[in-house]
Amino acid sequence: MKMIIASVASILTTVLIVAMTLGAMFILVEATDYVTSLESTLQRASAMGAELLLGVVLLLGTVWLATHLAVRIFSMKEPPPAGDSVV
Repeated sequence: MKMIIASVASILTTVLIVAMTLGAMFILVEATDYVTSLESTLQRASAMGAELLLGVVLLLGTVWLATHLAVRIFSMKEPPPAGDSVV
């Protein structure tokens, strides 16, 4: 039963990660399109910096979530060794 739940969770996690990555890429493409259309050099420079920060946060967040969920789903929980007292 645990293997079935883990399989379903891994499929849902994969779909979530793909959706988040695609969403982040669409947001970044739209932001790039908007930034390149700005007339003022100062506004364009500050918008490029904000876009870089947004891209790093979105893509690193996606990678962090992917690895975090994978570890939570597939980590082996080992029982405590026999003879140990529980304190």
